[in-house]
Amino acid sequence: MEHGTTTKQIGLESGKTLLANGPAAMHEFVASKLETSLGGELPQMEVRFTDLSVSADITVVEDDGSSSDLPTLWNTVRKSVSGIGRKKQVVHKEILKNVTGVFRPGTMTLVLGQPGSGKSSLMKVLSGRFPVAKNVTISGDMTYNGLKQAEIQNQLPQFLSYVPQHDKHFATLTVRETLEYAHEFCGGELKRRAGELLTQGTPDENHEAQAVAKAVFDHYPEVVVNQLGLTNCQDTIVGDALLRGVSGGERKRVTTGEMEFGMKYMTLMDEISTGLDSAATFDIINTQRSIAHRYHKTVVIALLQPAPEVVALFDDLMILNAGEVMYHGPMSEVEPYFAGLGFACPQGRDVADYLMDLGTKQQSQYEVELPVANYAHPRDPSEFARAFRDSHIYQNNLRMLEQPTSDKLKHFAEKHMIPMPAFHQSFQASALTLLRRQMFIIGRNKPYIFGRALMITVMGLLYATTFYQFDPTEIQVVMGIIFAGTLFLSLGQASQLPTFIAARDIFYKQRGANFFRTASYVVANSISQLPLCITETLIFGTLVYWMCGFVSEVLEFLLFLLVLFMTNFGLGSFFFVLTAAAPDINIATPISMASTLIFIIFAGFIVTESQIPSYFIWLYWITPVSWTLRALAIIEYRSAALDVCVYEDIDYCATEGVTMGTYYLQLFDLKTEKIWIFYCET
Repeated sequence: MEHGTTTKQIGLESGKTLLANGPAAMHEFVASKLETSLGGELPQMEVRFTDLSVSADITVVEDDGSSSDLPTLWNTVRKSVSGIGRKKQVVHKEILKNVTGVFRPGTMTLVLGQPGSGKSSLMKVLSGRFPVAKNVTISGDMTYNGLKQAEIQNQLPQFLSYVPQHDKHFATLTVRETLEYAHEFCGGELKRRAGELLTQGTPDENHEAQAVAKAVFDHYPEVVVNQLGLTNCQDTIVGDALLRGVSGGERKRVTTGEMEFGMKYMTLMDEISTGLDSAATFDIINTQRSIAHRYHKTVVIALLQPAPEVVALFDDLMILNAGEVMYHGPMSEVEPYFAGLGFACPQGRDVADYLMDLGTKQQSQYEVELPVANYAHPRDPSEFARAFRDSHIYQNNLRMLEQPTSDKLKHFAEKHMIPMPAFHQSFQASALTLLRRQMFIIGRNKPYIFGRALMITVMGLLYATTFYQFDPTEIQVVMGIIFAGTLFLSLGQASQLPTFIAARDIFYKQRGANFFRTASYVVANSISQLPLCITETLIFGTLVYWMCGFVSEVLEFLLFLLVLFMTNFGLGSFFFVLTAAAPDINIATPISMASTLIFIIFAGFIVTESQIPSYFIWLYWITPVSWTLRALAIIEYRSAALDVCVYEDIDYCATEGVTMGTYYLQLFDLKTEKIWIFYCET
C-alpha cells in the first residue's frame, strides 16, 4: 500500500473518516505515520512460557444428596455442619501441565480445546488474572520481552489486555457510554506521550504523526464502535437478564471493545465468538488480524468451533486438551503434522471440529493408516503431548526459547514497559471519573429515586401525624419515635444489596484491567451515596422533627439532622462492605437480616443497657443504632428547653437531684453528657 496515497484518502475529522476505507487501510495509515516519526517499528511484546503448570488441591467430600440445594445461608451452614462427620479426601487437580511455547509479536494465534482443557486458565495466568489461593500452585517461567512477570506485575494490565468469557456491564449505560468510560480510564497514554515519543522524523512528519495520534485518541471510541459492528445499537442500553438492552452477541462485542483501549501490545481473548454469527465473528477476527500484522501486536484468541474461513485467518495454532499441549505451531503445518500421527480430516468436516475431537473418544473416525515409523495411534492427551514434544515443530519452539531476547524487544521493554505507570489516571482523576459515572447511573434509575422519595415522604408524614406534638415527659414515646425513625431511614439502605452485588462483578473485571485504584472506587462510590442520603435525611428528619414536637431550637435541629445523616450514610457503607465480603447475594441477604436483628435488639430501646447480659454488652457498644439513639436523646433532653430543674411545676432538682432532661435520660440507662453527641458523630 502506498503511504502517500493512503494519507490523501484518510481524514482525521472523525472515526467515520478514519475508517472510510476500512479497518486495514486505517491500520496501515496510522502505523506508517507513527513508525516514520518513531524511527522504527511500533512497540511490541513477545511472551515466552516454559514448563508452565497450574495445579490445585481440592477437598472432595462424600455426597449426601444436598449438593442441589439452593445456596442459602441456612443450607450453607447445614452442609458445613453435616460435613464434619463425612469422609473427606484431598484430590490433586492438574489444570495446566508443563505448557511451553511462545506468542510472537505480529502474529495471531488460535487456541482450541474442549471445555475444561485449560484455555481460560492459560490466558488468566499469562495476563496475571488467575486467582491465587493457598491450595493453588503455579510453577514455570513467564517472560514479557525478557522481563519476568513478577517484575512488571503491577503494570502488566496496561500493555496486556484480557477479554473474559462473561459479559459484565452496567445495564443502564449505553454501548457508547460504556466504551467512552473505558477510554477515559485507560486511553490517555498515547496522547500524553505523543510529544515525547514522536520526534525521530522531520518536523513535518512529527507534526503529522502527532496529529494522527491525537485524532486516533479523540475518536477511538467511535472507531471501536464501527470496527465491532455496533453502530446501530451504540445508543441502546447494554441491559442484562432483567433489563432489556442489546442482544447477547452485541453485548459480547461490547466486552471485547471495552478492553481495546490503551497502549496494549498483546491481547488475550477468551471465547469472544459466543452468541455471534459467523459473519460477525469473521469481521472481528479479520480486524484483529490486521491489527496484529500492521501494529505488530501479539493477539491470542480462544474460540469454540470456529468456521473454516475464520480458522484460515490465524497464523499459529495451539491445541490444549486436559491441560496438555497437543500442538503449538504454524497453522499451515497442523494437518500435515497430525497426518504423520495417522489422522486425517474427512471432506466436509470443519478443521476445528476435527482437531478438537483428537484425544477424545471421537477420534477413531479420523484414524487412517499409520505411517511406517509409528506403531500405534495416540489415544489420550498425554500421548499426544508426548508425540508433540518429539516433533520438529516443538524443537523449533525450544530453539526460539533458548535464544536470548532480541535487543529490539529489550529496548521496547526499557523504553515503553518499565516506565509504564500502573494506572493511566491519577487518584483524583479516576475518582472523579468514577464519581461521574456512578452519579450518571444513579440518576438514570429514576423509578428507584422517585419510589424512594415517595416512601420517605409518606413514612415521614405517617410518623409525624401519628406522634404529633408529643409530650417530652412520655420518654417511651420519644425514644420510640427516635428508634423507629432511625431504623426506617437507615436500614432502608439494605435495599441496595442487589445493586452493590451486581456492581462488584464489574469492579473485579475493571480493577483487574487496572482501570482504576480500589481506593478511588471506594471513595467515588461513597460520595455518590451522599445526595440521596442528604435528601432522605432532610425530608424525613424535617417532617418528624417539627411535627412531632422536638425542641424548637435551630442548633438542636441541625444536630438532629447531622446525627441522622451520619447514621444513614454509615449503615449504607456497612451494607456496601457486607457485599464486598459476602460470596453472593444468597449469603449477603441473610447476613444483613441477622445484622438488622442485632441492631434492633441491642440498640438500647427494647432492652436497655443495664438489662443486657454482660457477655452481650459488647454488641450494645458496637451497634451504630445505639449510638444514634443515645445522641438524639441527649440532643433533645439536654437542650436549654428541657435541661431545667422545674418543668410543668415539678422541681426535678429538688426531688431527684438532677435536671428534668437528665432524669429522663437516666430512666433509659442513657449517658447524659453532651460529649456523647460528638462521640456518635465521629
